Amino acid sequence: MNSRLIVLVSAALVVGACSGEPKKAGDTGRAATSGGSADLTGAGATFPLPIYSKWFADYATRSGVKINYQSIGSGGGIRQLSEQTVDFGATDSPMSDQEMSKAKGGAILHIPTVLGADAVIYNLPGVSAPLKLTGELIADIFLGKITRWNDSRIAAVNAGVALPAQDILVVHRSDGSGTTFIFTDYLTKVSKAWAAGPGRGKDVKWPVGLGGKGNEGVSGQVKQTPGAIGYAELVYAVQNRLAFAHVRNAAGEFIAPSAEASTAAAAGVVASLAPDTDYRISIVNSPGKGAYPISSFTWIILYQNQPDQEKGKKIVDFLRWALKEGGAQASALDYAPLPPAMVPALETRLNSITFGATP
Repeated sequence: MNSRLIVLVSAALVVGACSGEPKKAGDTGRAATSGGSADLTGAGATFPLPIYSKWFADYATRSGVKINYQSIGSGGGIRQLSEQTVDFGATDSPMSDQEMSKAKGGAILHIPTVLGADAVIYNLPGVSAPLKLTGELIADIFLGKITRWNDSRIAAVNAGVALPAQDILVVHRSDGSGTTFIFTDYLTKVSKAWAAGPGRGKDVKWPVGLGGKGNEGVSGQVKQTPGAIGYAELVYAVQNRLAFAHVRNAAGEFIAPSAEASTAAAAGVVASLAPDTDYRISIVNSPGKGAYPISSFTWIILYQNQPDQEKGKKIVDFLRWALKEGGAQASALDYAPLPPAMVPALETRLNSITFGATP
């Protein structure tokens, strides 16, 4: 068994059943837990679940601090943190000013943890060559304007590929999702028709298609349905052995999703960040060679003033560990570590957290 597969299996082993942490009615999701009663509870994005599962297990072994995390989607994570029913949230969609203003616990900090990519996954038996897709093609497929795999526009960028005369079945998220925000943020930037229609959001009005719960649900639907196309965080595509498209970037290159291509997407944006940035930034359709265009940071969100001093210190200690040591595990799970220049600035940001008004 190679080292990458060992890491994937290890991450999968720490995904267990829900263990009774605070939840809103109607929220469902998988739990990543270090076992036993939890010292900290979190909820949110499914996008980073594989790496967070690995981190929480490793950190519990190192420190004894047990973290229970419910992967219920970014919208659920934002909601539960805003209602103060969890100790921290996780999201792939930065909170809006309106969402921030409604949070019951005051100011919220966004702490980027890793970079990831939305893969455009598909199921086309008999097609072995990776498909090439442009942003405009992806938008028109998800708008229902392109309905057959052998459409002349798809064929034009896939010369030599025998595309089947098969209907396209679109699969999208059914829940409020940061993965959806990243995907629709990208489509909004590359397609005027998409910007004027569904637009950008964690949950949009889909013109066509079937819904799946979480990255797991979308991946599962695509895997079992010939002719299907969807989107999911890259690690779910890899674990499910799904084909994924090479997407044309702003430099005109067709790029496969990868940790390296996500790093390239972040490089130009990070270099121009203002010193007082709050890190609520988008890197989709980033300029520069080698950049995969549907890439994003994923964030842990927490209150700047922690009402419970003991829990607050545990959260901060975990985040310091994740910033210093967690990035080394990222590439094995198809995520990209943060650019090294970001880490000192984020550590300084953690210094601004107070505990019941005490720094």
